[in-house]
Amino acid sequence: MSATTFAALLHSFFTDRLLRQMQASPNTVSGYRDAFRLLLRYATDRLGKVPSDLALEDLDSSTTSR
Repeated sequence: MSATTFAALLHSFFTDRLLRQMQASPNTVSGYRDAFRLLLRYATDRLGKVPSDLALEDLDSSTTSR
């Protein structure tokens, strides 16, 4: 991946895509926020990395396979 971090991509998704481009409602933004919280919590437990250390490459199909 380039110098863009997963955290930066996630921030951009919320600020640029949801809020600016789609003008999503507060409920929609909250729904996405909650879904990402669950995903990050799961990935943290599964991979043993703190959320700030997760990379986009960490979140693939092998993350969910046992």
